[in-house]
Amino acid sequence: MDRKKFIQHSSLGFALALIPGTLQAKGFPTTKNDPLNNKPKIVADEEGEVLNVIGDIQTHKLSGKDTGNQIAEWVNNVPPGVGIPPHIHTKEDEIFRVVKGQVEIMVGGEITILNEGDIAFAPKNIPHSWKVIGTKNAQMCTSAFPAGIEEMFMELSKLPEGPPDFDKVAEICGKHGISFI
Repeated sequence: MDRKKFIQHSSLGFALALIPGTLQAKGFPTTKNDPLNNKPKIVADEEGEVLNVIGDIQTHKLSGKDTGNQIAEWVNNVPPGVGIPPHIHTKEDEIFRVVKGQVEIMVGGEITILNEGDIAFAPKNIPHSWKVIGTKNAQMCTSAFPAGIEEMFMELSKLPEGPPDFDKVAEICGKHGISFI
């Protein structure tokens, strides 16, 4: 290819590469989940959607709909003795930040006691679990990224009250890429 044809072809490719950015700058959305199209959201402490997920009282603050499917965040308010058995996520990473109380957490086989202000990171495909210890309720801010897990929590919150049917819980979780070990 000679120099003139190279420049012509390169210019066309360069112009095509700029179109999405140009459209976005003009206010045209380029993708459905583009984080630049997200709107700010302020959620007060007492606000959010409250779900009882098998004894884990969750107040959902941010969902994938709010964040371009980047992150979901909720606050757990859980009495002593309640927890989640060892499991593995295949889709999302999680961050646990203890706001009040104490939580025993296991990530990758290592058990740690989290106190107020402590944080744990549980990457996808790594076994983890947690349980509230001590004598008072624990409050924990949990983030999952990417978002999507909140859909599973909605399903789990619709299960009948009382002792959970573990087979049904495992089935719902399995549909969302989570398995118990």
